[in-house]
Formats: sequence, structure tokens, C-alpha cells
Amino acid sequence: MNQIKVEKLLINYKTLEKFKFFKEYGNQELSMLEDLENNLMENHNDSPFYGIYFGDNLVARMSLYKVKKKYDAYFEPPQDYLTLWKLEVLPNYRGNGYGKALVDFAKTYDLPIKTNPRINSHGFWEKMNFQKANYDMERDLGENPLIWLPEGVKEQETV
Repeated sequence: MNQIKVEKLLINYKTLEKFKFFKEYGNQELSMLEDLENNLMENHNDSPFYGIYFGDNLVARMSLYKVKKKYDAYFEPPQDYLTLWKLEVLPNYRGNGYGKALVDFAKTYDLPIKTNPRINSHGFWEKMNFQKANYDMERDLGENPLIWLPEGVKEQETV
């Protein structure tokens, strides 16, 4: 099997056009499109998006945001961590390891990771060694976050 290559996606018209094929296309991408149309950025490098191409087609993507230590309400000891959003593989490309490659890429930062899984995706996240965070009503606001703990990191005790 070919080596799957995860790359940082440039925020440009071409990338945003490809995002329209993903179900999770939403406000974030629309605001980026508006910024582009207002000439604020072209090939903007500080993109939170990472993706995998199959030929010229963007077939899988995710966004990764670093959350600063002072906002950490999940991990012990408190530290910077990643929030992984919008992980999605186009239907015709599922089952080829693209989702796993994206998650493995995120793990290379060796920071704890938090994600809010979509409905029916818990099996995937369990295979990726994510666990349910202890639910905290104020912190989680109705979401059911899953977390990944690198070595030496524990989940914070909820009060």
C-alpha cells in the first residue's frame, strides 16, 4: 500500500472548493471563503486544517487547534492540548486507513487530544485509543468529549 501522506492544507480557493464535498462543511469554511473574497489571505499558511489527497482529490481532512494550558480543564498535569474537529473521510475512500492516518498524525505532537465525536463514530475512536472523558455539566455543555492521553498524562478529577 502507498504511504499515506498527511499535509497541512493551505487556505485558498482550491482547498475551500474541495471542502464543499465534505458533509461537515460549515461556518468556519464559509468565513474563510469570505476572507479570501475580501483579499485578506491567499495561500494562508496558518491553517488549522490537515488533509490527505488521493491524486488531486482531497479525500480526508481534520482540523487541529492547540488549546493553551491555562484553559485546560481535562488533563493532569494541566498543559497545552489539541482539539481535533471535523475529521472526515469521503464515503468512497473509507476503510483505507485515512482516518487512522490523520489521528496518528495528531498524536505525533505528543499532546493530549480532545474530540467531540459525531454520532455513530465511537467505535472508530475506541480503536484509536480514545476514552470517554468523565462528564462535567459546566465544562462539557451537553457534549460528550473523548480524550486521548499520551504517556504520563491523566484525566483531571471532576468535582
